[in-house]
Amino acid sequence: MLALSGDTAEPARFPLTGGKQDRATIEGVARASEAVAAGDAAPEPGDLDSAEQVTYRVRQRFRYTYDGLATDLEHRLIAVPPPRHGGQLRRSVDLRVSAPDARTTWARGPDGLQIATVSVDVVPPTLDFDITLVVERFAGLGWPELPASVLSSRRLLAPTPLTTPTTTMIDAARSLAGGDPVATARRVCGWVHQRIEYVSGSTDVGTTAAQALTGGRGVCQDQAHVMIAMCRAVGIPARYVSGHMLGEGASHAWVEVVVPAGILRAGGVGPLGAWADASPVPVSGPAAVTPGGAAAAAVAFDPCHDRVADLRYVTVAVGRDYHDVAPTSGRYVGAGRGVLTATQRVDVLEVRRRGGGASGTGW
Repeated sequence: MLALSGDTAEPARFPLTGGKQDRATIEGVARASEAVAAGDAAPEPGDLDSAEQVTYRVRQRFRYTYDGLATDLEHRLIAVPPPRHGGQLRRSVDLRVSAPDARTTWARGPDGLQIATVSVDVVPPTLDFDITLVVERFAGLGWPELPASVLSSRRLLAPTPLTTPTTTMIDAARSLAGGDPVATARRVCGWVHQRIEYVSGSTDVGTTAAQALTGGRGVCQDQAHVMIAMCRAVGIPARYVSGHMLGEGASHAWVEVVVPAGILRAGGVGPLGAWADASPVPVSGPAAVTPGGAAAAAVAFDPCHDRVADLRYVTVAVGRDYHDVAPTSGRYVGAGRGVLTATQRVDVLEVRRRGGGASGTGW
C-alpha cells in the first residue's frame, strides 16, 4: 500500500470568524502534511505507467474548533466526486458529522458538483467532518464527455475575479496559440510552469492570477488560475479542477480545457493521458463525435508538474475557479472564533496492469 499521510494538521491560513448577531462567512482550505509513508507492498508511482486500473481510498477530516458559542451553522462541503468523471468512477462515499443533531442534504451543482449542506442548531466546541471515498481510475475510459454547447459557453470563457488576464498573459497566450486547441493548451501549460515557481505558503486563496504572475511564485491553485486565464483569453474554454494526486499529502489543483472530441485521436492525447510528440489533427463530420454521442471533451493538464493528468490524479470537483469548488465553507451565528485544521490520507488499494497482473492490499 502506498500511503500519503497528512497526520500532522496545521491551522487554516485565515482564522474562521463569526460576527455577533449576524451570519459571517467562514472559509478554509484543506492543508495537510506532505510526508509520504510507504508500506512494504506499496506499488511505486512508476508502476502506474503500465496500469489499466487503479483503486484509491481517500480519507479527509475537516475539524473546526470554536472558542465561543456558535449556533445556526449552515456548512457546505465539496469533497465528494461525481459518480463518474471520464475514466474515474466513484464506488463508495461515507460522510460523518460529529454533532449528533446534524442534518445533511445533498444537491447537484454546475459541472456535476456534489454539494453536501450540513445544518447544526447548536455547534459543539469541536466539530468534525469525516469523509471516506473509494474511487477507481480506468486508463481506457477516456476524458469526460461534454455537449458541444460547452465549446461556446460564456461560463467557461469569461474571466472571473481570480482569472482575469493581464496584458502579459494575453500577449503570451496569443503567441502560443495555434489552430489546435489541445496543442495550444499544452504550450500554455509549459509557459505557466516556467513562469511561476511553486513555493508552498507563498500565496493564499484570495490571490489572483495577475498577482501570482507578477510575483513569480505561488502554489498549484495559482498556476491553475493563470493557465485558465490564458486559455480563455484565446477562446479555449477552461475550468479549474480540485482533487488529489498520488505522491502528495495535500489537495491539488489543475486545469481541464474543453475541445472538440474529434481532435482526440491516436498520436495526440489518448485515454491514458499520455502526450505524444506528434500534434493531434482535427477532424470533422461524423468522426468528430465520440461513440457516446458527445461532441466535446475535457482534457486535463497540470501546470504545476507540466504534464497531462493521468491515473495518478483523482478529481473531486470542477468549476470556473477555486471559489466554485472550495472544499469547505459556511456560515454561523456567534461571537466566537472558529479555526480549521484539515488532514488527508490517500491510499492505493489496488493496481491492475495490462495482461491481468494486480497488486495492492485490498480492503
